[in-house]
Amino acid sequence: MTKERTRGRTGGAGAGAGRTSRAAHPSTGRRAPGRPSGGGSRAAASPATGASGATRAPAEAPDGVDIGDGSWALALAPRLAQFTAVARYEHVTRAAQELGMPQPTLSRALVRLEDELGVALFARHGRTLSLTPAGRAFRVQAEKALADLDRATEGVRADADPAAGKVAFGFLHTLGSETVPGLLRTFRADHPRVRFQLVQNHGEAMIERLRVGDLDLCLTSPVPDYPDLVARRLDEQKLRLVVPDDHPLAVRKRIRLAEAANELFVTLEPGYGLRRITDALCAEAGFAPRIAFEGEEAETLRGLVAAGLGVALLPPPAVPRPGVAELTVTAPRAVREIGVAWLDGHPDTPPVAAFKKFLLSRRGLLLR
Repeated sequence: MTKERTRGRTGGAGAGAGRTSRAAHPSTGRRAPGRPSGGGSRAAASPATGASGATRAPAEAPDGVDIGDGSWALALAPRLAQFTAVARYEHVTRAAQELGMPQPTLSRALVRLEDELGVALFARHGRTLSLTPAGRAFRVQAEKALADLDRATEGVRADADPAAGKVAFGFLHTLGSETVPGLLRTFRADHPRVRFQLVQNHGEAMIERLRVGDLDLCLTSPVPDYPDLVARRLDEQKLRLVVPDDHPLAVRKRIRLAEAANELFVTLEPGYGLRRITDALCAEAGFAPRIAFEGEEAETLRGLVAAGLGVALLPPPAVPRPGVAELTVTAPRAVREIGVAWLDGHPDTPPVAAFKKFLLSRRGLLLR
């Protein structure tokens, strides 16, 4: 029988765009610190040659602001606050007092800044200064950059606040209706101001988000076993064979899974933990399941069963679903282990450490 899916797919991988090199700084008679003379793009640099004489391809720089040798950001970042303070007061001595630095040091810093840029930012009038047109344009962007830095700093500090920080927490869809809300209610009784970013997905997708830093912790099944992750088993959940309520098996309370070998199954898609468990249990019972439909959520599968489109191995529902009968599987032992995982060696902020400790304290009690 040809398999059908509960949703369509859009095929085709997007083409990766090549990384464009940053244009060279226009010649002004001066060059940025560390920038090779000649004004050419750094993309034209020769590849490195090893001791053996073999040519090595240059390492591709990661995405983001270029702060390597010759970077304007690296050269200018420490001086932006100094420049904007002088621009605001138009007086070096007053700006130096605000910054808590000697006036001669600040004056020399301004001279170096203008020298490196090759542009006069200030017009001098004795002890006072006024911005040139170039200085006014530079001030707008410098203040924007400093404001962005302030916001970023406040954001990361707020997320790490022990009392009111943020936890990025992922979990399976099947744990979203009862288990996770109950966990959060209990945890926030002692940590009422901690904020959560909640992500629901299947296990492999959450593991990838752990690896890239999008998640701090995730509840998943099966418990992952990867060298770059730490995972702890917290509980196990019985799986039931769900059949339509008008199915001949619906009058039963218990069943050996081998008795369902000739049934059509509805399952989650490949890559989902519950799909791997279903395939493994059926193999242990001596058969490969015939798949009629594949979906993404357990309750959708339960609805397909109610419509008479197949049977399924599923965890218990949060509330009874009409139209189905749920049978205890006596052989093989049909359970799924649920655990918490995090990235090995990743430092925890205080709120993440507190929530991790709380989850580990729920070992054996997660689903009760």
